[in-house]
Amino acid sequence: MTMGTIIWKEMKERPTALIASLLAIILSVTALVAIRNVTIFSEQEVAGKLDELGANVLILPEGVTLQDYYAADMHKETIPEEHVAELALAGLTGVEAITPKLCVPTKLDDRNVILTGILPQSEIQKMNAWSGGGMLFKKHEGCKAKINVADENLDAPDSLAERRALQHLNQSEVLLGSDFAASKGLKEGDQLQLLGETFEVLSVLPSTGTVDDSRVFAHLHTVQRLSGTGPVVNIIEVMGCCEDVANGLVGELQSLLPGTKVVTIANVVETQVSINRMMTNLSYLFLAILVAVGGASMASASFANVIERRREIGTLMALGATPRFVTQLFLAKAALLGLAGGISGYVLGSLIAVLLGPVFANVSVFPVPSLAIVAATVAVLVTLAASYFPARQASRLDPCLCFKEV
Repeated sequence: MTMGTIIWKEMKERPTALIASLLAIILSVTALVAIRNVTIFSEQEVAGKLDELGANVLILPEGVTLQDYYAADMHKETIPEEHVAELALAGLTGVEAITPKLCVPTKLDDRNVILTGILPQSEIQKMNAWSGGGMLFKKHEGCKAKINVADENLDAPDSLAERRALQHLNQSEVLLGSDFAASKGLKEGDQLQLLGETFEVLSVLPSTGTVDDSRVFAHLHTVQRLSGTGPVVNIIEVMGCCEDVANGLVGELQSLLPGTKVVTIANVVETQVSINRMMTNLSYLFLAILVAVGGASMASASFANVIERRREIGTLMALGATPRFVTQLFLAKAALLGLAGGISGYVLGSLIAVLLGPVFANVSVFPVPSLAIVAATVAVLVTLAASYFPARQASRLDPCLCFKEV
């Protein structure tokens, strides 16, 4: 009789104990997988929302009051442009892009227009390179990392509308908001005069539904020169990683640039970030429950099994079964239960997450295949650990004593 046959007969003859142990494992794994599944997609949703918002941290002159996020640069107060270099050289964790702006009211054919000077990311990249830090300027992979201020995805002029940051812009080029371009009948390649200088239209930005649609964007240093303001800006927009913004980036910016006001709109999603943390902690809690409940259940069932099956164990050993074979017999049964419980828990937990994720977390959830490996591995390890001592106890039974009445 093979080990597999013995294990199968054991499970078939004692289904009650088997089902009780299996349910304990399945329920714990189900809770673990469901919570972790929802958390993963909720974190992605939060990161996507912040990415759509573009810059989520604003650095303003100290006396400015923020009334409209998308018009936060519409004031007459300024801060030194050198703050941009300080930010670039600081290498703060969580900073994806830095966009300083200077707004100058002017006219084009008797129409009022806001000429907004922006500094392309390529020039901020040079500032960082001068520090000798050897940074590669590529986008981060997830949060909690040192992130650089340039990204190949910012090459297209449209990125200014999408992410409020632009990689390249010559000093003789301008970008037009969609409403302004439509009102003047301007398109890419056309020329226009502002503040006595001729510019070429690099691109017409897609509509954003904000004040940017009625603006003209030019190189920051050109706007400074033509307006005579000197090396100053009205605002520095910072795109920061959501987790880092919530975990101290604002405080670091305030310490780095005293005399400025650092404002974040991350509070739009701060509640969701807190919920994500809570759910992550809950997943760890249910992991502990899996270890405690599943382990205790398996240990109890295994000890009871050893007591109930003393005669069968004694018979096996009398027929030549070694202590190692007996130990492997109990551990193999535990591993099978753990594997079955882990896989079943993953399927049930994923189903619950897919069904309830949109209801409770307002996010679409899909099964995460990697969680199947985690669930099965954890369940098997827990059941093996819980069954080890009962298995060792069974392997040390004296065959002669096993035939006495218990």
